[in-house]
Parts: sequence; C-alpha cells; structure tokens
Amino acid sequence: MKSDMSAFARPPRRNPPPMLGAWLIHETRVLASANIAVTRRERRRGLKDFDDATIPLVIPKCRWVHSFGMRFPIDVVYLDDNDTIVAIRPLRRNRIARPVMRAARVVETTPNAFRHWGLGPGDAIRIRDAEFPAAPESTSPK
Repeated sequence: MKSDMSAFARPPRRNPPPMLGAWLIHETRVLASANIAVTRRERRRGLKDFDDATIPLVIPKCRWVHSFGMRFPIDVVYLDDNDTIVAIRPLRRNRIARPVMRAARVVETTPNAFRHWGLGPGDAIRIRDAEFPAAPESTSPK
C-alpha cells in the first residue's frame, strides 16, 4: 500500500508583498537591484518567503541575522555607518549568525555574490533608493 505523503508536503509560498526598492552601487557600477526591509514585519521575515536570494535584502539598523525557515544558504554582508564592508560571512539554513558590533546594517544575498563582484572587507558600497517617476497627471477634461 502506497502512503500519501502529500499531507506533509510544504505548501507553495505566496509571493511576498513588495518592499522598498534600492540599488547596490560600488563606485560607478550598479551591482544589483535590492529590497530594503523597512517595517518590523519585513525585517523579521527577511528572505524567508523567497525561493532564492537573487534580489539582495538590505536590513537597516541590524547587527546579526538568522536563517530559520529559509530554503537556501546566504551570505551576510555587514556594513558600518559609512556603508563600508566590515565582514562577509556565509550562513547556512536554520542557523544564527554571530553579531558584528561594528555593523550598522546587513545585506542578505546569494552565496559569493560580493566575491563575484570583486568586493570584500574595506570596500565601500552605496545603497541608493530606487526612485520611480510619479504617475502622470490626468489630462481628461474636468
């Protein structure tokens, strides 16, 4: 007799609500588009509701993170007040990272992304809010 394991299957994840958009920039080069976790809920959720970390997540005012409930490993990039990289540490699933006391914010990203971009501790990046043009005013007669 075949057992039905579908009752134990993990339900598909819903698309998480959109977050504030930003760009990660090093000197004159745009590295990636990113999301910024602004609300308490976004900060707590992190990348948990995502299927991968193709879009990095910036968490302001943060010194340490966890990966409980995540489906994939990440790299945690710790930035100081000047957005200089203090440390880059890998974080496997269902782990707690050690805090980095000099950090002011963190960026959660795919493993080796910053190494691929040729960046490491001591390099500075900029986090620039993505500005979208305002909706055009209505031209219909009043």
